[in-house]
Amino acid sequence: MTRRIAVVFDSAGTLLHMYRVAKESSTGNILENIESTAIVAKKNGCGLVALNTEKEIILHSRRDMSLFEFIREYKVSIGISCSKGQFTQDIACDVIKGTSLLMGDVHDVLKAVTSRCPDSIYLAAGMIVDSEARRIPYVLSTGGQVFSKTLQTAQILQAMEVDMYIASGDRMSALAQLAELINIPLERVFAFADPFMKEKVVLELKSRYEKVIMVGDGINDILALRAADVGIMTTQQGDKRPEELRKAADVVLDDIIKVVDVVKGL
Repeated sequence: MTRRIAVVFDSAGTLLHMYRVAKESSTGNILENIESTAIVAKKNGCGLVALNTEKEIILHSRRDMSLFEFIREYKVSIGISCSKGQFTQDIACDVIKGTSLLMGDVHDVLKAVTSRCPDSIYLAAGMIVDSEARRIPYVLSTGGQVFSKTLQTAQILQAMEVDMYIASGDRMSALAQLAELINIPLERVFAFADPFMKEKVVLELKSRYEKVIMVGDGINDILALRAADVGIMTTQQGDKRPEELRKAADVVLDDIIKVVDVVKGL
């Protein structure tokens, strides 16, 4: 029997309030609340690359170890959260191999996030890779806590027999704790979901549900917002959102709990 409604959530900035830190490679400056997906969207051949490992493993590495050496020695895989133009894991690895980026830079951004957000349920590290310039302009780390109404929203939707999913550019291990907290089975969680995968998730669910809602807040959610029966953009992260993103959404909400009202309207 066809289920009635499915809601697909992005994670960072949508279910989680994020604190983001970047270290600019050219200056060594630490920058706060950089919008990495917006930077990637500006230039072909750029990708947001995540290190698929835990904080403790990263901080266990030597500060003077190169990033490529770390990936090879610790057998760390990488994932592409979003990209523009031709960009693959092989391309990312090739650029990383040719740069002088050190693990000390990754340590710095991780420590900056953990000092500011010591109770984060989510913590990730990565970088922006520019394959055309053959460089890594930013090393990144993000930490997050659920918004105050996230759990309540999930509980109400479940009571309404709405099926919830997560499609996020983050790694699975970072999403597992969030999924457990809001009672979403791991088989309904799609990790390392780039814009095309998010769109694919929405389109496949539309064959199984009467209505599919996509909820997101970033430029990498645009295709999924357009593909959904109802595309919801959330603004409670507080960052400035691109006008293109607003135009892709059917509804703009300032609080995640208001998703419930949209569902009731269906």
